[in-house]
Amino acid sequence: YCMHGYWENQDRMIIKGNDTMYTRQIIGNAIAEGEAEDMIVVFPYIYSSASQPDCTAMDDANNAAYDNFINDLTKDLMPYLEKTYSVKTGRENTAITGFSMGGRESLLIGMQRPDLFSYIGAICPAPGVTGDFKWKSGEEPHLVFLTAGSNDEVVYSTPNGYHETFTKNGVPHVWHYVNGGYHGDNSI
Repeated sequence: YCMHGYWENQDRMIIKGNDTMYTRQIIGNAIAEGEAEDMIVVFPYIYSSASQPDCTAMDDANNAAYDNFINDLTKDLMPYLEKTYSVKTGRENTAITGFSMGGRESLLIGMQRPDLFSYIGAICPAPGVTGDFKWKSGEEPHLVFLTAGSNDEVVYSTPNGYHETFTKNGVPHVWHYVNGGYHGDNSI
C-alpha cells in the first residue's frame, strides 16, 4: 500500500510526480534486477471523510479524515483485495508506505496494526504521529524505513524527530537522509 500526501490523490505516487522515474518504474526495475519479488502495489485515495469528498484545509478536521483511512483500509480495501485478487496475505507479505501525509499514515497504521504490516516506510512523513514508538515482542516489523530531505521546507525536521524517537526506544530502522532532498520527488 503506497499512499499520497496532503492535497494529493492516488495518482501522485504512480502517475504524477517523481519527474525522472515513476514509482511503477522503480518497482518494475527492482523486480527485473532480482531485488524484489513480483508484487501487487495498491495506490489508494487516503482522504476518508464521511461528510466531504476531498480535503478542504490543512487543519485538525482534515487531519482526522486522513487518520480515518485506517478504517477504510482494514475494513473495506484489504478484504476486497484479498477476496478479488490472488495476493499473499499475512503481515510478513504486507507493506505500507507513503509520502508526506501518507508517510504519517503509514507510521500510524503500522504501529496500530502490527498484525497486518511487517514493512513500514515513511518518506518525508508529516507531523502528528504519537504513541510509544515501540512494538510488543513478536509484533516488531521486519523493516521500518524513514526518509528525510535536508532541504525539506514543508515538514522540516519532523522525520528526524521520528528517527530520534525510534533510536531512543531501541527500535531498529533504516534512516535514509537525502542531502539536497526537498519535500518531493528527489526524496521519493
